[in-house]
Amino acid sequence: MEALWLLIALTAIFGVAVLPAIRRRQERRALEQAAETAQDMTRPAGSGRPRQQKSGGVSLSKEGDADGGRTGGSVSSGGLVAVDDLDLRLPGPDQELVDALEEAQRTQDWRPAGRLLALTDDDEQRWQRVQSLAGAAAMELAQWHGEHGPASGEPGHPDAPAGPGSRRDAGWLRAWRADEPSDAGGAQVYAQFLVWQAMSNTGSADSRIILEEARTAAADAALLAPDDPTPHITELFVARGLSYRKADFEAVWSEVTRRSRDHMGAHLAALSYWSENWHGSKEEAYGFAQSAAGAAPPRSLLPALPLFAVFDHLPDVQLSPSMYSGATIGDALEAARFALSNTRPDHPVVPHVRHLLLWFLVRAERYEEAKEQVWAVDGYVGALPWVNSGNPAQEYAAFRAVAIGRR
Repeated sequence: MEALWLLIALTAIFGVAVLPAIRRRQERRALEQAAETAQDMTRPAGSGRPRQQKSGGVSLSKEGDADGGRTGGSVSSGGLVAVDDLDLRLPGPDQELVDALEEAQRTQDWRPAGRLLALTDDDEQRWQRVQSLAGAAAMELAQWHGEHGPASGEPGHPDAPAGPGSRRDAGWLRAWRADEPSDAGGAQVYAQFLVWQAMSNTGSADSRIILEEARTAAADAALLAPDDPTPHITELFVARGLSYRKADFEAVWSEVTRRSRDHMGAHLAALSYWSENWHGSKEEAYGFAQSAAGAAPPRSLLPALPLFAVFDHLPDVQLSPSMYSGATIGDALEAARFALSNTRPDHPVVPHVRHLLLWFLVRAERYEEAKEQVWAVDGYVGALPWVNSGNPAQEYAAFRAVAIGRR
């Protein structure tokens, strides 16, 4: 009997630890081989991507020459954007946002970002730009503290730099709130910035304090723009972090849908609350996603929502590639592809769907379809699933290599 238990234990260890390790090594070897192959690939005609530049430690997208040619060495011989130049902040191209953010970070003047948001009428695009501006500010502040330490950034400290634009510690966002406290755009970016700050301190006492402040900031932002769903979407993140009761979460959700019923970004924010990782269950998350997809109006991106629900509930140990060709994932993939083919191509959340679709298609060994997603999103990695990894650019590049290199 003892021998039998030992055999069972060894089998369990092999199945849970050894087999996944072997599979990871095999996958890594395949990724490396595919990466070598990908370097020899050429991009199809007419699918040029913006080259990437870095400014202040944050990568920024710049268009090529007016005739479509590229300058600089940021695009590989295979036509793919170099790994070091992949934009970590954005899921896809938004040159107006990049230009405004580059100017704000270079000069520490908030006005370029403020003007851009003031001219952004589309609810989905406004939400996306608020997310990106807030995330860029959080990254800038974290980088400053990493390089100088919190104390060295204080005025009067011997290491504190002087001169306009020299303190690149997201001071432009603080100035925005101080100079124009009644500006809805600045209030929205600041509320979301606090959410990102809290999420970077998850589990700490500071996290809850920051989330309480974010809730107040979001309420202030809502008063400044009563018809805008963006502040209420920010509160969805707060609700998740502060563990709102389901009835209280539904009250916030009703404020969102009253303003924009098929807002894809809002649905993505709400979906995580209903997942089993937070305050719901797999069944509740699937139910929420399927209900939204089924009630979606024509040309909506909501039919892609179930794919995000599936991703949220994948098992930690995935021993068989066949699971990606099963009915649940297969149906979600087809629904996402249907949504992409029917929505407007410039929908601001389309890149989010394409990035996740790329990940699933590679896993399902549907490489030709995955390759289409690469050409559509290459250059940007600010989206699921890459942002969940320790090195988003490398993770994306590995899947990109498989999609391009395999047949």
